[in-house]
Amino acid sequence: MFQKLLILCLFGFVFSLRKELTPEQLEKLSSWKNGNKHMWMESGQIEGDMVFRPEQKNGLIDTQYRWENNEIPYEIDDAFSDDEKSIIHEAVKEFASFSCVTVRPKTDADVNYVYVTGEDTGCWSWVGRLGGQQQLNLQRNGCLWHNTIVHEFLHAAGFYHEQSSTERDDYIRIVWENIIAGMEHNFDKYDADVITNFEQPYDLFSIMHYAETAFSSNGEATIVPLNENFIGLVGKAEIMSPIDIIKLRLMYNCGLSRKNK
Repeated sequence: MFQKLLILCLFGFVFSLRKELTPEQLEKLSSWKNGNKHMWMESGQIEGDMVFRPEQKNGLIDTQYRWENNEIPYEIDDAFSDDEKSIIHEAVKEFASFSCVTVRPKTDADVNYVYVTGEDTGCWSWVGRLGGQQQLNLQRNGCLWHNTIVHEFLHAAGFYHEQSSTERDDYIRIVWENIIAGMEHNFDKYDADVITNFEQPYDLFSIMHYAETAFSSNGEATIVPLNENFIGLVGKAEIMSPIDIIKLRLMYNCGLSRKNK
């Protein structure tokens, strides 16, 4: 009896890491203005849009979270319209255009796959391949942008946010006094034994980088590039940056040629 109870508790703990949203958060998401492309930053999960298992502290480095055969199968919930499904299908083609990673519709043979839902809980994804069906949410009135879809599928591929990089303080300054109280944890950075940039330089133009006013309490910058020439340019990527592409290729052993093999 004790063993069964322990197993149930552990199972519940694993899947409770997707945070339940407060009524205030749900109200904010449900009334989101669709022209605002930053819903993923305010979706109430870790750093806004990431969900982890307890043991997944080294998800980016650990190869057990990579997708087999460099393929990420996905299925889209039928609640999406055909036009909305087309937006998703078109966005994920970017992966195969720049790397040997293919994000493709699920077949009956696929056991491990991403299930794309449109719940009113924002934009978020588990990080890396977990095994079985794993959810990736794209709220229909705030997440169906090319850059947001690519961003969330990069999380599913195994990527963290750029501003959590070990060396970020050499390139950006976090303005802690401008961050909403209680949201400081979203600006955590990770040690080099947790994540890797695959020996690539810090990327201010990554599609995985926060905007400069992320979690701002007053509309002022929470992230300031140390190089003044880049102020106002961070967190606006519409497609993968050249460094994003290189890191994706290196993570999945594609080599550095533009196309697949």
